[in-house]
Amino acid sequence: MLDAAPSLLCRVRTRGKRTLVIIGIAGLCLGGAAGWIGLNSRPSPRVVRAFRPTKAPPPVRRPPAAVTPTGLVAALLTTTAAYRSPGGAQATPIAPTWHDSPLFLPVIAVRAGDLEVRLPTRPNGSTTWIPRVAVRLYRSPYRIVIDLSTRHLLLFRDGKLVLDAPAGIGTVADPTPTGHFFVAFFAAAPTPAWGPFVLVTSAHSNAISDWEESGDALVAIHGPLGDNAEIGTAGARISHGCVRLHDGDLAKLRIVPDGSPIDIIS
Repeated sequence: MLDAAPSLLCRVRTRGKRTLVIIGIAGLCLGGAAGWIGLNSRPSPRVVRAFRPTKAPPPVRRPPAAVTPTGLVAALLTTTAAYRSPGGAQATPIAPTWHDSPLFLPVIAVRAGDLEVRLPTRPNGSTTWIPRVAVRLYRSPYRIVIDLSTRHLLLFRDGKLVLDAPAGIGTVADPTPTGHFFVAFFAAAPTPAWGPFVLVTSAHSNAISDWEESGDALVAIHGPLGDNAEIGTAGARISHGCVRLHDGDLAKLRIVPDGSPIDIIS
């Protein structure tokens, strides 16, 4: 959550260059067919019948299975229809921006022409289904893991660890929430104490619902706010839920594109 400046989210607009690679999806519809086993038996000697081959039954048609993608990110082109399930009841449409920033949503499942995506809204863990034709698809090679047990932030590129940094995390009273989230957008730092920028995530505090009358309590990754000594090399429980890094470690996250997954584990 943003530890100060409650109007920060409506002031900042700065975003850096995204290093995203466009990809396509093809052949994701999985079919199915029924298999059967013939049982050999010896006919009775009293009954002799000519063997007549029977026509095989048609294959059983099953709905296409959902495919779990790796690193897919959907960029919304316009306000997009949403559904509770593929072809199911309609849900609230999704605007193409969030806090005035373009919205990039990680894709967590693909079924035929539909995509299941994560949402940046409360409650944490919200997902919905959208039509494939409504978005552009990219792939992000990056994944951030925040390990609350070790108080460290880990950055992976194509599965390879490229950063292991001590972090200031939420206190016992105001813990950093666990779950599956993503990079929502980058914001300009209000002051140098926040570091070179603020990485706003899709996570919301479970302990605080309205931080300083801002209307929400978003979890962000930012600079140390003067707590370099407390963070040290082992990390510390010092924030209201945000993740604080040394400036040098924070700067290394600037290459991570919007929509990249963030897993906060305990």
